[in-house]
Amino acid sequence: MTLQEKLSLNKKDGQALLATNFYNFETLAAVLGAAKEENSALILQLSESSLSYMGVDIASKLAKAAIEQFGVQAWLHMDHGSDVNLVKKCLDAGFDSVMIDASEKPFEENVKITSEIVRYAEQFGANVEAELGYVAKLGQDQKMVYTQPNEAKAFVEQTGINALAVAVGSAHGFYTKTPELQLDLIQEINEATTAALVLHGSSGIPHDQVQEAIKRGITKVNLATEIKNIFMKKLQTVLADSDEIDLRKVFPKATDEAKALVTEKLRMINFK
Repeated sequence: MTLQEKLSLNKKDGQALLATNFYNFETLAAVLGAAKEENSALILQLSESSLSYMGVDIASKLAKAAIEQFGVQAWLHMDHGSDVNLVKKCLDAGFDSVMIDASEKPFEENVKITSEIVRYAEQFGANVEAELGYVAKLGQDQKMVYTQPNEAKAFVEQTGINALAVAVGSAHGFYTKTPELQLDLIQEINEATTAALVLHGSSGIPHDQVQEAIKRGITKVNLATEIKNIFMKKLQTVLADSDEIDLRKVFPKATDEAKALVTEKLRMINFK
């Protein structure tokens, strides 16, 4: 089953997939280990910075080998691709899905750039995600400029994307105050467009809000910041009380913490 087929089913059935970023083998093992134990499908995501760190080909082969080893239904996705050439390189490398993010451009330019990737992805049968509205990135002002249903409808129709990341009250990174998702707006956008809706910046959003958002039309929930944070916090704690230099003995403790987090999030997503 392709990712776009799975997301389409999710939209129809009121369900969602967890999409988790990974940064190295340890966080990849944490994510897939949790999915295996929960018997849950999920999406593995790589940001531009992670791809720069690991390399596109190594990251792709590592993810696919791990998916096979863990025996989990999973898809590989490039998250927040702002470089058109890098997005195309990921598709060439066999990614199941890519996100082209031109959301900070004017509407017409966003349509033009996104449409180019949609056309390129057709030869691979890959899923394409784009963003409309303002979802604050790390370091940006967490102001709220919401996606509008009529613009979402026009954007999806003009680009042909499969999935749309919407601005409905979330932001990337940790929140300065408890977020309040615009649940009615999610439902309105879902009814206005054929695209699967994506919630970015789920770290720190109360579980009941996420679950209600899924009921209203969110089909993919992204998780990144909390994975990095819990892995590094545990690693720092372990190293503070140890002179151990064998990373094979130290890393598993942090991996277990990240795995427990992803398990919790999978149970939140798979509440039905």
